[in-house]
Amino acid sequence: MTEKMNRRHFVKTTALGASLATVVGSASGNVSFPPLQKKREIPTGTIAGVEFSRMILGGNLIGHYIHVRDLTYVAHLTARYNTPEKIYETMRLAEEHGINTVNLDVSKPMLEALKEYKKRGGTIQTLMYSAAPVNEDLVAFTQSCQDAIEAGADAFYLHGAWSDHLVDQYPELFKKTINTMRSFGIPAGVAAHRLEVVEFCEREKIKFDFYVKTFHHLNYPSAKMNFDSCWCDNPEKHIEVMAKVEKPWIAYKVMAAGAIPPKNALNYAFSNGADFVLVGMFDFEIDEDTRLLNEVLAQENVKNRPRKWFG
Repeated sequence: MTEKMNRRHFVKTTALGASLATVVGSASGNVSFPPLQKKREIPTGTIAGVEFSRMILGGNLIGHYIHVRDLTYVAHLTARYNTPEKIYETMRLAEEHGINTVNLDVSKPMLEALKEYKKRGGTIQTLMYSAAPVNEDLVAFTQSCQDAIEAGADAFYLHGAWSDHLVDQYPELFKKTINTMRSFGIPAGVAAHRLEVVEFCEREKIKFDFYVKTFHHLNYPSAKMNFDSCWCDNPEKHIEVMAKVEKPWIAYKVMAAGAIPPKNALNYAFSNGADFVLVGMFDFEIDEDTRLLNEVLAQENVKNRPRKWFG
């Protein structure tokens, strides 16, 4: 494995771990949620036998690892707003509004936060990913998968940064890594930022259950900045390639980290082939975003879109 890639992940995961140390906070012991009061229902779909809400709660805001372009103060603001109690409140609000799954990384702070949430009576499912080093022996990565299983993960996937790198530099190790995930017996997926990952998987007919792929249009000012601001450099090509993919597609970065209005982003993602969306939300955004999700999914251009629905 290259030194560049190892250092990249070390810096990212170390910074993230330090930030997440504030997530768990002091366990409140006897705190428990009142009975769940459903405020909204949203459509669901099935991936490898597991039912997922069409909107999945993203984990970046929960873990304080967010894309802020050049506005560095926003990360600090997010960390101060999303206190441990606010994070539990956000996840509970998601459940109340029909979101049955949250996306979390396999790290000790996040696993402890999930444990505390479930101790309080939360029942949200988990779609987990690992940023553990991927080396030839796969020891760290395998342990990360095991940790996810023990935490009750309902599905997991290979982090997009690793997929991008492995397909480009170590394609056989990529295949081996996917097979390792699949051996645990829960739905396993592949995330990617680069469309070449999808093209490689389809060409090689690699077996797994779903894609987690970035997707958004480029009709927003900062798309041209090349400063942590664009994750889908050729959306038309994405539409063309994904139209031929016969696996569930969870689209992420659909709002380009807040640059695209929710209804616009959801319409673009679903009408052009996404089956699910992974959306990072603060607590005060959940009600509106789930309402807009239902509006968009009821539109004729979405219901009768060119790509078949999967999941």
